[in-house]
Amino acid sequence: MAPKSRKKKAHARTLTCYCDGSCPNNVINGTCETRPGGYCFSAVEEVYDEFTQTYEEERTFGCMPPEENGGFLMCKVAAVPNLHGKNIDCCNSGDLCNRHLHPAFTPKLTTPAPELPVSSQSVHYLAMIASMIICLSAFVVIIVIVCMTYKRREKLRKQPRLIGSMCNSQLSPLSQMVGQSSGSGSGLPLLVQRTIAKEIQMVRLIGKGRYSEVWLAQWRDEKVAVKTFKYTQETSWFRETEIYQTVLMRHENILGFIAADIKCNGSWAQMILITDYHENGSLYDYLSSSVINPQKLHLLAYSLASGLAHLHEEIFGSPGKPAIAHRDIKSKNILVKRNGQCAIADFGLAVKYISELDEIHIAQNTRVGTRRYMAPEVLNQTMNPQQIDEFKRADMYSVGLVLWEMARRCYTPIPGSKATTCEDYAPPYHDVVPSEPTFEDMHVVVCVKGFRPPIPSRWQEDDVLATIAKIMQECWHPNPSVRLTALRVKKTLARFDADYMDCPVKIV
Repeated sequence: MAPKSRKKKAHARTLTCYCDGSCPNNVINGTCETRPGGYCFSAVEEVYDEFTQTYEEERTFGCMPPEENGGFLMCKVAAVPNLHGKNIDCCNSGDLCNRHLHPAFTPKLTTPAPELPVSSQSVHYLAMIASMIICLSAFVVIIVIVCMTYKRREKLRKQPRLIGSMCNSQLSPLSQMVGQSSGSGSGLPLLVQRTIAKEIQMVRLIGKGRYSEVWLAQWRDEKVAVKTFKYTQETSWFRETEIYQTVLMRHENILGFIAADIKCNGSWAQMILITDYHENGSLYDYLSSSVINPQKLHLLAYSLASGLAHLHEEIFGSPGKPAIAHRDIKSKNILVKRNGQCAIADFGLAVKYISELDEIHIAQNTRVGTRRYMAPEVLNQTMNPQQIDEFKRADMYSVGLVLWEMARRCYTPIPGSKATTCEDYAPPYHDVVPSEPTFEDMHVVVCVKGFRPPIPSRWQEDDVLATIAKIMQECWHPNPSVRLTALRVKKTLARFDADYMDCPVKIV
């Protein structure tokens, strides 16, 4: 096939055509030259003469451009008989071959067609036309319904509401809300997530909170943690899933996300998150039952700062990562890994800052943060919710309280003896507010009276504890603008590690 086409192209030649009314450079009664493979043409058209106010015949001659097989296709289409007052004829037999071409001229119809008597045959014809119109109308209606259904599903994907109604859908709820994994740390492919969710076997309940429960579960030979949300916490489930699916979110000090799904059981839906399982449980559980040495304290504090620094950081580029603030940092939302490091969890209240739009995405959530850990500016309602740095500084206040909880359980030697000592575990402000403090309780203690957790004198006798004590006091400063950032805390602890610990210790 290829050689033949080349041969045809080789024989293509230019023609000299007679031109009139369609000449290059507006020449009158001249000639023009086609491109190789072009045609000469002669055309007739009905034009309106404004001077005589009548329609007159006008003929033109010229060269046809070589598009569409040298203009041949345009010649054929234009030569079909019609009622538009136009006609054209083409040739390529030789130079000036169009001079004697005179295509027939058919003027436009100016009188209406005579009415024809209605016959039985025409009635059948009209019935067939009517049937076709009805069928076409029905088809258009179906198309409109399908488009409206698709738009409704798209709306549900962008703003989840009425989770129970999704139980009647065969589509994955997650596929309507969370984009496909890009392979850049935004989670597993959605089909894999749904497959894992269906194969999960619950083992036992290991944690229960106000808004959710956490179960130890089995997936094949792997232990995983399954967080189930109460039916009223659909927004928390969606926000946490969305945060975990953020590109470049994955980090060793952020709880590892595996999958998310909604399981439909009859008339109700169960929203679940599947994550890595850490047998040590939360930092709250770990500190309540264990004491730690200064090296373990340093590792816990450094890993917490590392995870939060990654969360707070905005990564520019393609792909990039938005800055994220947690908004509910506390010891119960931090897990302790087997290697002694922290993993930050529970992103149901997190906010994202989209710098390209200069917008902060805050979930419309009825849930609020933990009052015991709320920063002064949150309690007295002076925080500017339009600034992402305000949310980050509130996180750092909470970090200061968590570091205080860690430090209390770090033992040091008693001078003059081989024994060691440490404080019992206690939550922040345990001595000045009740176990379930109200918003007003915390406002009075933190904002009005300016109380902060006490610093035992023994902490100054150990380098690690003294450094942690200094950091926590700068984190819970009443002026948000002077608090340390997560990155500064991370760098301070890293520098301390290099200066005071010849061999960094990692507990396994």
